[in-house]
Amino acid sequence: MKKLFLMSFTALMIMSCGDSKKEESTQTEIDYSTAPSEDTETATPQAKTTNHIVLKAGDDMRYDKTEFTVKAGEEVTLILMNTGEMSKEAMGHNFIILKPGSDASAFANKAASAKATDYIPTELKSEIIANTKLLGGKENEQIKFTLQAGTYNFLCSFPGHFATMNGTITAI
Repeated sequence: MKKLFLMSFTALMIMSCGDSKKEESTQTEIDYSTAPSEDTETATPQAKTTNHIVLKAGDDMRYDKTEFTVKAGEEVTLILMNTGEMSKEAMGHNFIILKPGSDASAFANKAASAKATDYIPTELKSEIIANTKLLGGKENEQIKFTLQAGTYNFLCSFPGHFATMNGTITAI
């Protein structure tokens, strides 16, 4: 009896799922063939600019952001926050923005031996547009600078940090 009931129920379900007329939909169909693909050059998004930057660095030897776009010719305010716990002697961080054409890697290598000047080599100061002081855990500093149109490298010059603490600012 149970088998008969299950077979009847299954047959009823199969028949009810069969071909039936669909009601007309009032929604407009979207033609995806005419939508621009994401890899077309016309679909490039406009760069978002900000002239107020909050940059965080911690005991993990990383900036929380590595790319910024700012408005050329307008003052930029940057706040560097060392969110870590360690002292500046053990895990100090700074922010240095270099002039276009400067070799950031060579700058970082030279800076590693400039402990007396908080890892800013005096012989390369002419390559710096702006910089913060070396900050220990829970310290912060605000600096202001203006950039002309172009791309600029920035870095932390504490020994060994350049490999993971660098980025670019594009002024448009």
